[in-house]
Formats: sequence, structure tokens, C-alpha cells
Amino acid sequence: MKKILSTLFFLASLVSLQAQQDKLRSLDVNLDNYTYPYPVQYITLEIQKQSLVMAFMDVKPAAPNGKTVLLLHGKNFNGAYWEQTAKALAANGYRVVIPDQVRFGKSSKPAHLQYSFQLLAQNTKAVLDSLKIQSVTVLGHSMGGMLATRFALMFPERTAKLILANPIGLEDWKTKVPYASVDKQFAKELKQDYDSLKQYQLKNYYHNTWKPAYDEWLNLLAGWTLSKDYPLIAWNSALTSDMIFTQPVCYEFENLKVPTLLIIGQADRTAIGKDAAPAGVKETLGNYPVLGRLTQQKIKNSKLVELDGVGHLPHVEAFDRFIKAVMDFL
Repeated sequence: MKKILSTLFFLASLVSLQAQQDKLRSLDVNLDNYTYPYPVQYITLEIQKQSLVMAFMDVKPAAPNGKTVLLLHGKNFNGAYWEQTAKALAANGYRVVIPDQVRFGKSSKPAHLQYSFQLLAQNTKAVLDSLKIQSVTVLGHSMGGMLATRFALMFPERTAKLILANPIGLEDWKTKVPYASVDKQFAKELKQDYDSLKQYQLKNYYHNTWKPAYDEWLNLLAGWTLSKDYPLIAWNSALTSDMIFTQPVCYEFENLKVPTLLIIGQADRTAIGKDAAPAGVKETLGNYPVLGRLTQQKIKNSKLVELDGVGHLPHVEAFDRFIKAVMDFL
């Protein structure tokens, strides 16, 4: 009987997976056929002998308190997943600026670009300059946490406070994981599909528990794999993976001079290159309970909020606890 039930459960899972895949639609390279929660604006940037477009949302509150929060997305996401966070912040008087970094979301996907966190920080500053915003609280998630840290280091005079929500880069993976070239990363990206993307997120982001709320952010990635332009998206993904792997910020946390909040979901196990790590090392990577406490010790004037039972996306998985920590800090 137990074997029969197990088989039925497996078949039901396959049917559910197929039904979800059938709902997928091919998405344009710059998500022209996907609607963001707030109006999208653009600036043009002249970078490395080419004109690139950077998209952003500028959410203005009905009753402004004179302060602005800058929201920086992660590598497998775009600005749209900040909708609930932006709504709550605006309701409390904060202006909210939400960029899509070049290569992400509705921004340009260049055929060639030497990516760096310094470049992305400069691009982000250009958005703020275009809006004549001088001071912001920077809230970065995942890769956005690495970028937020670099922004605060480069432009401390523009950074009032810093919030890092399950940032990656709390450890230096290149000291523990064999280097994979951009070409190798590109080949890996080309093989991605709905199932591989979901399995990665399920295991690393959501501690093997999937909820319907996660589907939209998975479908944005999976929908790109159906696009005729997916090789360009995959190439840019490989380039930014190389940036993340080779440009750690973990050695510079001691140099941060702004009040900092770390929000760390304790069930997160994300680590770039973990699948290629040697036996005995793989299990030690992405240990966010340990990494969060070590990082809090490095950053002067910092506070750590640990969220038990929460994975890589606190603002999606446990919004009420996430936003309380943010508002208490603000």
C-alpha cells in the first residue's frame, strides 16, 4: 500500500509539474510582454563604447516623509519582485526607487560588456542623479546585497543606511570552489529549463518547500529559456556569474561606515559554484546562520535579525517578519 501511495504521489507531482510548464510563455529579451507593478522609466548610459538602456521604477508616496529607499534585486530576479516591499514603504511615506540593473529585467542585454560591481554602482548612482536624489537607504537582496555593499563603499555620502537581506558573497567562493570560465558558465546556462531552475531554487532558496507565491519569479526565468533570444540572456548571465565569483566584497565589510541591518533567513543555503565544490567542502558552503553572525561582527554599527525557518527570499517567503525588521531599523 505504501509503495502504491508513493507511486501515485510521484505521478501527481509529474502532472502538476507538466501543468505548470504548460502555463509558461516565451518572454521577450527585455520583458516587453511582462507588466511591472509600477510605471517604468528609462535612462540611457554610454558604457564601453555603446549606448545601453537602464529601466527603473520610481514609486512616490501620497504623504512623503522626505526619505528615499533604493531597492536592489538579486541575480535571478528583477525589480518587479519588490512590489509588496515598495507598497509598504510608500504607505509609510518613503519614496522608493527600484532599478533593473543592466543585463536584468527590462534593461539592456549587451552582446559584450565587462561587468563589475563598481560599474553597476555607478549606473545606479546615475539613476539617482537623474532623479536629483542625494541620499538613500540602500536595501539589497542576494546579488543586490553585494551591489548595495559596493555602493555604500563607493558613495558613503549618498548612503544614509544599508540593509542587506540574505546577501550572497558573505564568503569568498573562489578560495573553495574550482573556477569555471565564462564559456563553461554559458554552456551551463544554455541547458537551463523550467525543471532545472525550479530544482535549484527549491533546494537552495526555499528549503525544499514550494509555495504558489514563488511561481511568478520562477516563470520569469523559465519563460526566457523559451525565447529565441535566450542565448543572449544566457551569455549575460554567465558574465554576471563571473563578476559575482571573482569580485567578493566580504573582505571590505570592515570599511562600511553607515548604520547597517542584516536580515538573514536561517534556512538559506545559497552559494555560487556549490555543485562543483569538492566533497567535504560543498556541505560547508552557504551556511547562512554562521555567515550572518560572522558578517555582523565585521560591520561596525550593525544589527542582525535572524529569521528562523526562512530561506533566501525573506521579502517573498516571510514578508510580515521581513518588513517589520526593515521598518524598525528605518
